[in-house]
Amino acid sequence: MIVVVDAIVARKWFLQSNPPEPHTELALRLLERSVLGLLPMVNPSHFVSEVAAVLARLKPADARYDLIDLLEISHSTATSPEIYATAMDLALRRRHHWFDTLYHAVALHTQGAVLVTADARYHNKVDREGQIMLLSDFAWD
Repeated sequence: MIVVVDAIVARKWFLQSNPPEPHTELALRLLERSVLGLLPMVNPSHFVSEVAAVLARLKPADARYDLIDLLEISHSTATSPEIYATAMDLALRRRHHWFDTLYHAVALHTQGAVLVTADARYHNKVDREGQIMLLSDFAWD
C-alpha cells in the first residue's frame, strides 16, 4: 500500500499537545512505518508548503526546525494534468476546497494508494469516490 497523507494528518506529527491532537499516536505510527520504508508516501506538490504554513501559524517558535524535519521525510511528489483535472472535478462536484481534493486526486491516480485523512467532513463527502480513509480507521497490518 502507498499512502497519501494530507496536511491535517501531517500536522499531528508536530503539534502533539496544547491542545492534544486527536489520533496523534496513529499519525505518528503511520509516519514511523513510512520512515522505515514499510509504507511509501506520495503527495501533491503543495504538501510541504501547506504543512509549513500551518506550522508557522500554530507553532512559530519551532516552525523552522519542524520544517527541516518535514523536508527530511521521504515522499514522492505526484503531479500530472490528469491529477489536476480530477482535483478540479472533485472540487466542483463536491463543492470542496481545491487543496483537499488535490490530495485525493493523487491517491486516485496512484495505483495502490489511499488518502489517509483526519478530515471527517471531506471524507464523508467523497467516500464513494474510493481510495480514501479516515486516520482513525487506518488498518496497519
